[in-house]
Amino acid sequence: MSVTRIVRKVFEPRMRELEKHLNEGMALQQAVLRRLVARAEDTEYGRNHLFNSCKGYEDFVKRVPVNTYENLKKDIDRMRHGERDVLWPGRVKWFAKSSGTTADKSKFIPVSHEGLHHIHYGGSFDSVALYLKEHPRSRLFDGRALILGGSHAPNYNLPGSLVGDLSAILIENINPLANLVRVPKKQTALLSDFEVKRDRIAREAMKKNVTNLSGVPSWMFSVLSRVMELSGKTHLEEVWPNIEVFFHGGVAFTPYREQYERLITSPSMHYMETYNASEGFFGVQDDPSDKAMLLLLDHDVFYEFIPLDSANGQDGEAKTAVPLWAVEKGKNYAMVISTSCGLWRYEIGDTVMFTSTNPYKFIITGRTKHFINAFGEELIVDNAEQGLAHACHETGAEVREYTAAPVFMDNHAKCRHQWLIEFSKRPADLQLFASLLDKHLQEINSDYEAKRYKDITLQPLEIVEARQDLFNDWLKQHGKLGGQHKVPRLSNSRDTIEQLLQLNQ
Repeated sequence: MSVTRIVRKVFEPRMRELEKHLNEGMALQQAVLRRLVARAEDTEYGRNHLFNSCKGYEDFVKRVPVNTYENLKKDIDRMRHGERDVLWPGRVKWFAKSSGTTADKSKFIPVSHEGLHHIHYGGSFDSVALYLKEHPRSRLFDGRALILGGSHAPNYNLPGSLVGDLSAILIENINPLANLVRVPKKQTALLSDFEVKRDRIAREAMKKNVTNLSGVPSWMFSVLSRVMELSGKTHLEEVWPNIEVFFHGGVAFTPYREQYERLITSPSMHYMETYNASEGFFGVQDDPSDKAMLLLLDHDVFYEFIPLDSANGQDGEAKTAVPLWAVEKGKNYAMVISTSCGLWRYEIGDTVMFTSTNPYKFIITGRTKHFINAFGEELIVDNAEQGLAHACHETGAEVREYTAAPVFMDNHAKCRHQWLIEFSKRPADLQLFASLLDKHLQEINSDYEAKRYKDITLQPLEIVEARQDLFNDWLKQHGKLGGQHKVPRLSNSRDTIEQLLQLNQ
């Protein structure tokens, strides 16, 4: 009997529990809210917001405002210094380092013991449960899982406290039994030098019977490219004949799918998208024929959604959020979460659209602001403006208009950002300008810095000089000249920049 057939029995009760998502979404979410509020009523935040008299959702909304990272930053920093019972009961020891805000290079998201196990590990468990339910003949556990992770470091030198990539925190705290079915070994997985790590992972993994992959598509492709270099094979299934699934998340998979399908030609290969962020594990693709993901409702995450219309939150008014049971299909929402990590009505910056409300299934539509996150770099407009201002100051240049978009990976796992810039005063040395911009972006955005490390995945940015009035011509062509219309500064899509490049010829 295969190992997977035996292990499947561990997942079968959860397969049945997940069926409640079909008809009991409202009840599941209300139960989560009651549990979170009751657990945190004796924290400082709970006392300040009268959690002990909170009887339901309406009371919760009246007592707790919608928060951004800036609203909770001081409390989180106190937690990082070891203070107890601030946003969540007890002492929180782990903090996931995420991309920054307008004011900071990085955010530090608290990861409590409950959040680690109920949300993050719980979401991973659900991913496997749903995969095994969909694929009854799977041999997933008859081989190894190749799981990619980041690195971590001591947090303010407090004993037992860590700060780093969420994936590194997950690996550090994983059940030792899981190490029997995963690769690479822990010491390799937590290396900070990706160039060294990539080679070691490839060398360790190619000798194992790998059946499944987990990680961000861009980083994983880089590792698999190294596996192919070392093995001399043409397709991945020649190295791992039993490879069957890639659990992927972090960035959109669409730009990478064609490359993966060229690399892995086995008809039994599957792809399963997950929505796992530093703030929580929120969704998983439960049907391979449907790109929408199932929202996970009974872990320690209470969801709310802010309708993205022009009237909401304008003129200084508070943003109005609705609970899950009030969302509508086909409408764009900003996601707000309350969790057992002490994030209360926290706006995470992602936007989603529901394709179904029975069960609740959604697609990620982007971020609340323009950004580039094709490779996990999470470059926001504020980063771009700061970087350009620095490069202009150093070179005496002046930028009139610009837009930037990703150039997706080629077969050698090479990618970069392409900037189309119209100068009102061009720099004497365009290459120096590009270098200054690139370096400053690394200084102010830790995720961009990580992806640029040693040019392993993200190559130096490219600047294309735009002719004079190019952007105005594009706006005129699209009937948007004048008023408040402008070309998107940053975009995950190449649609806009390709149109501009055509006009620039």
